[in-house]
Amino acid sequence: MIVRSIYYEPGFLKDWKKLERRFREAAVKAEKQFRQNPLHPSLRLHALQGKLLGLWFVSVTFDVRIIFKRMDGGDIVFLSIGRHEMYRGK
Repeated sequence: MIVRSIYYEPGFLKDWKKLERRFREAAVKAEKQFRQNPLHPSLRLHALQGKLLGLWFVSVTFDVRIIFKRMDGGDIVFLSIGRHEMYRGK
């Protein structure tokens, strides 16, 4: 997987503002790692299933995830960020 550019959906930015500072700091580190090596084991990159088929997540902390979609050409769109439960039951 190659990461060319990362874009942010308005929903991601709204979720970002709600995060505690410690999670925002961890997310900045995770994004930096993702840009350098999206397959780094600490990110626990996974494809989602069910109603979220076609989307992916990376781990920020044990229970905070970034959900994103991959675009043609290596572009990434961050859709949301939050606790693991944010996509359960969707």
